[in-house]
Amino acid sequence: MRKRFSWIVFLCALVCAWTSCKNDVANTGQSVLGEEDAIIVLADTFSFSSRIDSCAAIISQADSFLLGELETDYGLLRASILTQLACPEGYHYPADFSVDSVDSICLFMYYSSWVGDANSPIAVNAYMLDKKTFRYSSTYPTDLNIDDYCSRDKSILCNHRIVVASEKLDSVQNSSGKYIPMVRMRVNDDFTREFASIQSFDDQDAFNELFKGLLIETSFGSSTMLNVTDIALGVYYHFSYNKAGRDTIVNDMKAFYANSEVRTVNHLYYQDKAQWLDELKQDSDTYNYIIAPAGVYTRMSFPMAQIADSIIVQMRDPVTGDTIKRPYVNKAQVRVSVENVFSGSKSEITRNDWLQPSNYMLLIKESSMERFFAEKELPTDTCALLGQLTQDKDADGNTIYYYSYDMSDFISNWVRDRMLPENQRKYASDESVLNMLLVPVSVGTSTSSSTTVVSSVRQQQTMSATKIKSAKNGMQLEMVYSGF
Repeated sequence: MRKRFSWIVFLCALVCAWTSCKNDVANTGQSVLGEEDAIIVLADTFSFSSRIDSCAAIISQADSFLLGELETDYGLLRASILTQLACPEGYHYPADFSVDSVDSICLFMYYSSWVGDANSPIAVNAYMLDKKTFRYSSTYPTDLNIDDYCSRDKSILCNHRIVVASEKLDSVQNSSGKYIPMVRMRVNDDFTREFASIQSFDDQDAFNELFKGLLIETSFGSSTMLNVTDIALGVYYHFSYNKAGRDTIVNDMKAFYANSEVRTVNHLYYQDKAQWLDELKQDSDTYNYIIAPAGVYTRMSFPMAQIADSIIVQMRDPVTGDTIKRPYVNKAQVRVSVENVFSGSKSEITRNDWLQPSNYMLLIKESSMERFFAEKELPTDTCALLGQLTQDKDADGNTIYYYSYDMSDFISNWVRDRMLPENQRKYASDESVLNMLLVPVSVGTSTSSSTTVVSSVRQQQTMSATKIKSAKNGMQLEMVYSGF
């Protein structure tokens, strides 16, 4: 029993000795590490300013197009579509084809969704572009002058087509059993004869001169906006051929699509935009807004020189002023709180809820915005950051929504620049503030080797409204940085 007790005492003493020795080693390491070699980690928050900004129009380059008229809390929007049709290059009608061979021509319009009242009727009409057409290599703003392209003298429909968004009269069913809303419009005899006379399909440019395109617009209804995804013109015709000594009649159809090979432009007009924009700006100390496709953004102005200088000061010897640490920005997060997400049922939705926040929001340098979208660039850590609408819970268990951005690389670039002699700096002394814009975007993705990557970013052309807390209402830049 005494031996067993002795072994227990010995083991306890050994553990105590090892622990004491281990702590001594750790403390010894810290004591021999000079202050100039120690790593420092600091956290700080910085304020910045925000305000509503806007532009007259955006570049029309969407995957879907708005059609209709919708009145919301952000004014009345009217949307029309101007489009060319793709020439079926190399195609030839049968040898005995003539204008009389055409039985009918129909204009097809497919839409993926709508905003507004699903049961409110709208009247759709279509016209030939009879003045000029588009150049495929050019870009066009959403506020282009329709009168430069169309006189509206040549309506192509037999009569106005009344459309109710929720109806499925012409809808088609895809392979998975899902109904795709579609509108079929019969064209009149004058247009049928004129279009059927075009039989030159060797070159798209030559075809564009013969048929410049279509204008599709609505004439009444201010409660529904369609998101149009596809437009096509179907030519139904018949021809005969001799088979085993007998004439046989064959019915066929040729489609002309408004696809990516031709130019389609969405014309957008906001009524009284200046008035409702001024009303929103009156509330800018509390909330800011980003509205698509109105070209209304939130500008965020970051005092980059001040932020960089405050980091550099922490890296210097307080006595000599010499830089003794190399700074590294670990995190520089901006969280944009979203305030207008509707979480009720569709039966409870009101006009105030028709426009919901964008799924994706780009934080982009104001100076880079025009080039970024014109040249179809992708987000980079030195030009633009992509944020996605995120749902989470706060400390009290309430549901919150936000976009989040890490500006570490932006600030690191400024820190490195401010550490250079003044005559070698990239940013001039009067460029102490970085202006960035929150811009709603639609995002395309591609998958390769089980990895999904962003393949395209365009200014959002579907309707959305995002209400966010302003910088004066609690939005801050939260930073963690270190020195080596």
